[in-house]
Amino acid sequence: MDAADVSTGVRLLVIDDDRELCELVERFLLGEGFLVDAVHTAASGIERALAGGYALVLLDVMLGRTNGFDVLRQVRAASPIPVVMLTAKGDALDRIVGLEIGADDYLPKPFNPQELAARMRAVLRRSLAGRGGPPRARIVVDDLDLAPGARLVRCLGRAIELTTVEFDLLEALARDAGQVISRESLVKRVLGREFSPFDRSIDTHVYNLRRKLGPLPGGGDRIVGIRGIGYLYACSSKSSFRSG
Repeated sequence: MDAADVSTGVRLLVIDDDRELCELVERFLLGEGFLVDAVHTAASGIERALAGGYALVLLDVMLGRTNGFDVLRQVRAASPIPVVMLTAKGDALDRIVGLEIGADDYLPKPFNPQELAARMRAVLRRSLAGRGGPPRARIVVDDLDLAPGARLVRCLGRAIELTTVEFDLLEALARDAGQVISRESLVKRVLGREFSPFDRSIDTHVYNLRRKLGPLPGGGDRIVGIRGIGYLYACSSKSSFRSG
């Protein structure tokens, strides 16, 4: 799937109260083949995002009297639409909070437009991966059941709502259950970019997965961190793991 496959004719929603920045972003993204609508208030952003018709939302953290986190919470409560957040440069807390609430990715301001387009395309590829193409095999690891084609997860018989990135991360870990996967590999496979030692996005997504899935029936983390290396999805010695 090349860049044109996930940009030409794809409609995006930009929510930012900086009208000048919106015009610059819109002009650039139109040149990249995207269709772009921009709104400048939290209320109109939420309304448009939930109305449907958009493949992705680009959301600024700062929206005048309302912050973007409140918008993200309301959107995420009702829709799985991918969201990329724009944060203040160097503000790690904003990035962590956004990812914990359910953002798929973030980009600090000021940003390179080409990097913005690349981040958005990576998120769109993940979002579209389950739509069309050959069906991906079901994955079962003990009490965890993933249906990649339908993007459905059940744990202990309970349906689990995950963001696009969270699902892809869990799928990557579950396919190699019991084996350590490095952070570098997870960043490339799940986020679609090169690894940076200062990028803690994967760690935040793992935290979210642990919180949503809960501990193993016998206690302990389902996703185990291996210091200095990466993560593994824990499976019992008599695991019912299967893929098919």
